[in-house]
Amino acid sequence: MFFPKKYRSHRAALIMMAIEFPFTVAILALTGIADHNTYRTKLWQDGADNGFNSSPDEAIYAAANYRPYTAPMVWSSFLTEYNLVLGVLSTFLLLTKAPMQILKVFYPPISVAVHTALIVLYSVSASFQAGKDMSDPQHPQPGPPWYITKSCSVAAHKSNIGYCNQAKSLFAVTVIITYAESPLFSSTPNKLITNTTTSVIYFSEFILAAISCFSTKAEREAYRERREEKRAIKAYEDSILRAPPSGTYPMTPGPMTGTSFPAMTPRSLAFTRLDSGSSDLPLRSHFSTPHPRSSLHLQTGGGSMSGYGAYQDQPQMYFPPPPTQAAK
Repeated sequence: MFFPKKYRSHRAALIMMAIEFPFTVAILALTGIADHNTYRTKLWQDGADNGFNSSPDEAIYAAANYRPYTAPMVWSSFLTEYNLVLGVLSTFLLLTKAPMQILKVFYPPISVAVHTALIVLYSVSASFQAGKDMSDPQHPQPGPPWYITKSCSVAAHKSNIGYCNQAKSLFAVTVIITYAESPLFSSTPNKLITNTTTSVIYFSEFILAAISCFSTKAEREAYRERREEKRAIKAYEDSILRAPPSGTYPMTPGPMTGTSFPAMTPRSLAFTRLDSGSSDLPLRSHFSTPHPRSSLHLQTGGGSMSGYGAYQDQPQMYFPPPPTQAAK
């Protein structure tokens, strides 16, 4: 089975990760600032003062009248915590996949799985941020909240203009880092300019990895050649292991030259020498006789002399010499 391990363009994948880095840092910073309800309730109340959406006081009225109440998703604490976790997760994945991409072990199928998950998570976040608020029939909000659809200058409290810009920036970065039909808004109040922004960052990385998962004809041919080479090497090794211990050995063509070499290894050569009838090992024929010392002769000028007898005439030496007894 073919498993793609190379990108069509390794440099393009690295460039996309470099572009992704500042947006990931921006999301992490914006979600960290928004955590612990820094401006969520303030923007909710500001919209209620302008008549754009419901009021956060409705939760108090519902509790006082023993009525169930669920805050709209766009104003809920779950969305704030979800965005914070998503920002931390994105930073962790970027710090993990960048070294893997440099080492060329972040394979295209893995990239497809990772960026598919990120696209889904960020799409959910964008849909929650652009959610509607229909909890108050007298002040319905059928579309995105006011800080996205309107200019921040319409805020009832001027201290909320900075928070409005932060919330607007978080939504814009969320859309840019994924893919969608992103609404880009001008500074003119109540004017919406829709611009289709596709194939941005995560979606571009997904497309690049998905294209790399499909092999070309040249890649399939190279993979087939490598597979055939591995099979030939394995068959050759099996033939060596199954070959009988004789003087004939299987031959194999040499690399790139077509020459032939005997299949000899140090271990097979040693066993062949031990199993053969004749051997060139020294003193093997000498020590195989019943009395090897008697067969040794010293050649002198007048004839031959038994080596064993000459060995007996010599004084026996010790090393080291035995200790001498001290005189009393």
